[in-house]
Amino acid sequence: MTDDRPLARFCQFAKLPLRGRMISRRHMTLAMVLVLGGCNAQSDEGDRLKSAMQFPRADRPVSRLGATRFSTETERDSMNEAKVVMDLAELEPGMTVADIGAGEGYYTVRLAQRVGKDGRVLAEDIDEQAVRQLGLRVERERLDNVSIRLGAPDDAKLPDRSFDRIFLVHMYHEVGEPYAFLWHMRPALRPGGRVIVVDVDRPTDKHGIPPHLLFCEFVAVGFRLTAFERKPELQGYYAQFEAVGDRPAPSAIKPCRESGETRDGQG
Repeated sequence: MTDDRPLARFCQFAKLPLRGRMISRRHMTLAMVLVLGGCNAQSDEGDRLKSAMQFPRADRPVSRLGATRFSTETERDSMNEAKVVMDLAELEPGMTVADIGAGEGYYTVRLAQRVGKDGRVLAEDIDEQAVRQLGLRVERERLDNVSIRLGAPDDAKLPDRSFDRIFLVHMYHEVGEPYAFLWHMRPALRPGGRVIVVDVDRPTDKHGIPPHLLFCEFVAVGFRLTAFERKPELQGYYAQFEAVGDRPAPSAIKPCRESGETRDGQG
């Protein structure tokens, strides 16, 4: 019989608030990604995590995990993609931001430059290889205001009341448990904080999500749309949300159909 207690203790460490782990980040990043995959157990249904079972199942297909690069960084910079997104998000020096689904760090690097030495960036991904590569890049480029975390498919594991902006760039369509994911993410926003989604208007199994479905899923977990822009620089659209009211109980969440309506017929 194997002893799971050391892994359990490490999983508890990984969930500590970001600030408490900053000093040891450089020494722990690679070790963390090797073992954190064992922190999330599958449910008896086989295709869902136990931690997501209290939430409704998404009534839509999900894109398979794609490449960690949406396109080359040179191509994206030639269109001023990151600058357009950061300008729309009104990102300022000194802010604390999260880059969820960070991949190999295109946005992580540019967010770190924008928020400056007084700001902070938490880069998160569920792909262990991407996190390893990002860790090496952070070390190589001496990004001292960046920390890295391996997340779970249904929970980015963000510390509460910590972020002015949370960026979900070309990744939300890969989230198989959107209600659990958004529910866990919501408390991480500071007062006045915003969630930024950049995606493409096409079916969710084609690496995109129609805006009406995106809006419905966010509204179901207590968010309100505050901005929406279609921009050629983004190869898609920009959507911005804020949290409103109380976070609903998982059992009270009304899931959305692919049409963008909730299952009780309300849009």
